[in-house]
Amino acid sequence: METSLKGQFLIATPGMQDERFVESVVYLVGHGDDGAMGLVINQSLPDMRFTDILEEMELGEPEELIKLPSAVRDREVLQGGPVERERGFVLHSADYFRQGNSFAITDDICLTATTDALKAISFGPGPENALFALGYCGWAAGQLEEELKQNGWLTLPQSRELLFDVPIDMRYDQALNELGVTRANLSPFSGSA
Repeated sequence: METSLKGQFLIATPGMQDERFVESVVYLVGHGDDGAMGLVINQSLPDMRFTDILEEMELGEPEELIKLPSAVRDREVLQGGPVERERGFVLHSADYFRQGNSFAITDDICLTATTDALKAISFGPGPENALFALGYCGWAAGQLEEELKQNGWLTLPQSRELLFDVPIDMRYDQALNELGVTRANLSPFSGSA
């Protein structure tokens, strides 16, 4: 593989053939000769909050969970992708890292898929920045490259602000804006000269 897109964003174009990814922004946590893995970062699960996950996994007594700050209790849960929708992933800043449990994506962004990260976010000490997603996106070897050739995705270098600071429902437009593109001038058709 010439260049890895690990740590970058994929932004769905109007040419995206898979309806599950219409107007999606995906953060790639892995990309190599064997395929790619990413998390959709701009689609939340409408009827689920972070405390619902904590309750379901029995990661705190009900009395404790009620007392959590609203920033923790009401944190949105992202729909990370169509694969293994019951599996959770925490994408977070590198100030929280657990040897053997956390995976460094870039120098300042990590992924952890254990309940330790959920407890740390809830009860401390947790990462400064974090998002939680259920499910992930997966591509077999060469599949993502083919989708890129078919103009299904635009790529954008990592932006910590886009990942953690921009409101979830504004991430697609912000990603396009960072590329200097708007919905109005994004065409579903490509051409060649």
